[in-house]
Amino acid sequence: QVQLVESGGGLVQAGGSLRLSCAASGRTLSSYAMGWFRQAPGKEREFVAHINWSGGSPYYTASVKGRFTISRDNTKNTVYLQMNSLKPEDTAVYYCAARAGPPSTRSRDYGYWGQGTQVTVSS
Repeated sequence: QVQLVESGGGLVQAGGSLRLSCAASGRTLSSYAMGWFRQAPGKEREFVAHINWSGGSPYYTASVKGRFTISRDNTKNTVYLQMNSLKPEDTAVYYCAARAGPPSTRSRDYGYWGQGTQVTVSS
């Protein structure tokens, strides 16, 4: 019922910034909690950030606190991840996800996923 498409990834030097977008189609995201996850080759998908249905209570994994900001604009059916002060260890495919429930840090709690967008941070 929800289709998600990420964009905004790319190659950036350490210390740089990227803004990822996750556009939804099929229905509004207004009632869904949203999360961002990332996955490096050969590694498990890990939690990055999540936000509740109204755009409140943003939460981040410790490694990105102070550098990343999750936000949403329900009128545009879009969720964002602003990534500043990027580090090489941030390199991964980034996925957005949606669930019809409270925000969660667990990948398996999310029922809808985007295709992913590659973020590569060079040193």
